[in-house]
Amino acid sequence: MNAFNPCFLIPCYNHGATVPAVIDALTSYGFPIIIVDDGSELATRKILSEQAKRPNITIVTLPKNQGKGGAVIAGIKQADLLGFSHALQIDADGQHDLAALPKLLEESQAHPEALISGQPIYDDSVPKSRLYGRYATHIWVWIETLSFNIKDSMCGFRSYPISPIVNVINHNQLGLRMDFDTEIMVRFYWDDGDIRFIDTKVIYPEDGISHFDALWDNVKISWMHTKLFFGMLPRIPKLIKRKPIEQQHWSSHAERGTILGIKTLLAVYSLLGRKAFNVLLKAVMGYYYITGKKARKASEDYLEQLESYASDNQLALPSKLNSYDHLLSFGHTMLDKLVAWKGDYSENNLTIHGDEHFNELAKRQQGIVVLGSHLGNLELCRALSSRHPDIKINALVFTEHAERFNAVLKAINPDSDLNLIQVNELGADTAIMLQQKVEQGEWVVIVGDRTSVTKEQRVVWADFLGKPAPFPQGPFILASVLKVPVYTLFGLRDDSQATPHFDVYFEPFSEQLILPRKTRETALQETVQQYASRLESYTIKAPLQWYNFFNFWQLSGKNNDNQ
Repeated sequence: MNAFNPCFLIPCYNHGATVPAVIDALTSYGFPIIIVDDGSELATRKILSEQAKRPNITIVTLPKNQGKGGAVIAGIKQADLLGFSHALQIDADGQHDLAALPKLLEESQAHPEALISGQPIYDDSVPKSRLYGRYATHIWVWIETLSFNIKDSMCGFRSYPISPIVNVINHNQLGLRMDFDTEIMVRFYWDDGDIRFIDTKVIYPEDGISHFDALWDNVKISWMHTKLFFGMLPRIPKLIKRKPIEQQHWSSHAERGTILGIKTLLAVYSLLGRKAFNVLLKAVMGYYYITGKKARKASEDYLEQLESYASDNQLALPSKLNSYDHLLSFGHTMLDKLVAWKGDYSENNLTIHGDEHFNELAKRQQGIVVLGSHLGNLELCRALSSRHPDIKINALVFTEHAERFNAVLKAINPDSDLNLIQVNELGADTAIMLQQKVEQGEWVVIVGDRTSVTKEQRVVWADFLGKPAPFPQGPFILASVLKVPVYTLFGLRDDSQATPHFDVYFEPFSEQLILPRKTRETALQETVQQYASRLESYTIKAPLQWYNFFNFWQLSGKNNDNQ
């Protein structure tokens, strides 16, 4: 490809009032601007005519409205004629936060062959129907590409590498309206195109103009997905071969698709209902069972270890235990998490074991530490606390996704009392911050079954299902530092009932964890083993609700302890 020589591309249809401000914001970058007038009315044409007098502005006029896709195609072809290497698409209505432009340019220059796209972060201005509805298409894109690489196929904030994109345009009859953004991305991916994403904030102005036709654009989008689905079928061998498989620390892959996944799950559930969701989930998990080799192998190893342990100890297990049902259970629990966050589960969906402890803590406004796990559904504490809206729950997460997770939670339920706190390690700063929260009567929830992202070697080995497994030191040391009561919480779905129902086990773990300096190692070993034993007993109760899809009994070997 030629040297990086970009231009801005602005498709415009009756957005004359907002275009000048967008141009003003772009001029400081010094790149030429191509504006495609997509058959606008007289008022916008006059404004664009005035803007054409400014330096580095090119106006491409389409005599009749073609649709957003048609305007973008015309702009890309014009950019190709003028010798540009990349076209940076910016919407004319001011929806995109141009503060993300430097990152878009940086990524595009670093990866000149790639299509770089924004991955939207919405504020409260986004219509909820738009938020949920747009993600319904993502599950189709996953199927059409047999991958989760395309995180968002509908954002119009993009950098197109012109040469390979023109090749896609010339060899396909693409949709010309709102279907274009998704189709060009899928077909570019089919042609072995590299697609990368950057976060970008998106707002919906109160007086914004939308050209989305709820009937015809949805018809065109449905037809597009039909074409892409059948186009995917002969490409299945190639697409499966392309999928990269890496062995990494759990934090590198376990939650990678969660943000997009929860939005998509909620959209399908909201639009189609639970029964339709269950039918679709079986197909999706069937595909994932076939292609997700690492997760399937981890599931098979876990079930083998579980069955061996149960046999040796004469413990009864459900007769039907297999890897596919294990993955399917995970899909159901992801939806259960969403419904709990959304506030749709109430006490009627729960059988609470240990309710007396919960009521007493709420009455005393006592701050506590809750030790959870990746067994079952920890988010049921949200439903459990619905009777006491004054209780604030803080969940610690050890990934970079906390901010985006919080945004999703607020979009699902603005009144949610669950606050996600991102931490890289459990250091002194974290302890001080959490100390203030528990002193105010807030709860701190932390999982005890995932090794540290930055200090993986800092573990305590404890027996779990008949074999030593590494458990993180951090959660238990933190609980001892905070000097408050510690409880465990396990939320297990009762699959024997027709409607969603859960057994929630809320139990005291320690009135106060004490790790004496002289016998600290021994005390920590005993504490972690106590937690591992409790986790083991509940795992036996619901073995398919164990969601650690990696080799739980082995460290990754990642040398990160000195970072």
